[in-house]
Amino acid sequence: MKDWVAFYDSAHSIYVNARHRDVHYARLAEEIARYVPSRSAAVLDYGCGEAIHADRVAAGAGRLMLAEAAQSVRAHLIGRFKNNPRITVISTERAAVLAEGSFDLVVMHSVSQYLTRDAFDNTAALFYRLLRPGGLFLLGDVIQPDVSALSDAWALIMFARKDGFLLAAVYGLVRTLFSEYWHLRKRLGLTRYSEAEMIAELAAVGFAAKRAPRNLGHLDTRMTFLARKVGEPLQDKVAN
Repeated sequence: MKDWVAFYDSAHSIYVNARHRDVHYARLAEEIARYVPSRSAAVLDYGCGEAIHADRVAAGAGRLMLAEAAQSVRAHLIGRFKNNPRITVISTERAAVLAEGSFDLVVMHSVSQYLTRDAFDNTAALFYRLLRPGGLFLLGDVIQPDVSALSDAWALIMFARKDGFLLAAVYGLVRTLFSEYWHLRKRLGLTRYSEAEMIAELAAVGFAAKRAPRNLGHLDTRMTFLARKVGEPLQDKVAN
């Protein structure tokens, strides 16, 4: 995970241009906002990335906490939202020691693939502790075992064609093949789950989970899960 955090803390080229970054985060914010249960809800977006449109989520919530591991990304978020009283930016280390039952909704999007299975279990256990009874863990962008990088590339092309950055996307895909991201992906791999495996992982922590009708964002081959806090967590995972 440290290698991936270092990558996202650098001047990477995951987003092919400013238009790509803007529409990516705008779409995510709009879709996440639909899951905010009330205008008084407390929301945690864990591993939020650049989250440049987080104010759209915060507008429908009581408070929004953005937790990000990459220091430079946190600094940009703090600067961007310093005048928004509903938004607080913290490190993921700080999130790990927040009070039990602090949130109504916890979001983690496009992070599970960078975690080992043990690390994911411990993170899910943390979210179980941080959620209030009946709270929702919204888990997005889970990669299935049989989905190839070509599927992701095609999804980006279709997304770019619709939103006006097609040429930049084609160039960006070629550039990615020679980038640090691709070297890391080949060296470290990505953690993948079937639908049944992820539901079982979440159930082991105490969540009642189901797959959402569609994934958050533009990658339709990936999965989003809705995990509701019920039952009793496994004590060894909570302790970690």
